[in-house]
Amino acid sequence: MPKFEVIQMAEAAAKTATSRNTQRLQEYLEYIQRLQPGQAGRLGPNEGERVTTVRRRLGAAAKLAGKNLVIKRVGEEVYFWEEAPKQQRTRRSKKAGD
Repeated sequence: MPKFEVIQMAEAAAKTATSRNTQRLQEYLEYIQRLQPGQAGRLGPNEGERVTTVRRRLGAAAKLAGKNLVIKRVGEEVYFWEEAPKQQRTRRSKKAGD
């Protein structure tokens, strides 16, 4: 009988991507995982890369990791941080006689 195991989606995507994409994806996943609550990261492109490429790769890695990131480009740098969960707004019920 085959051996069955449940794994994280990010791990499955990283293992099945092509070798060059796997290495890049893993690199960007590590950047995201190194962030602690209240911290932000800053990335700049390597020589020969564009800022849009860095932003796109960061977004793809965040999606695979199941993280909601805020990603902002400022000049030739990309800033990113994990988005705080939005608070639910509740309505106050009206009391009788109001």
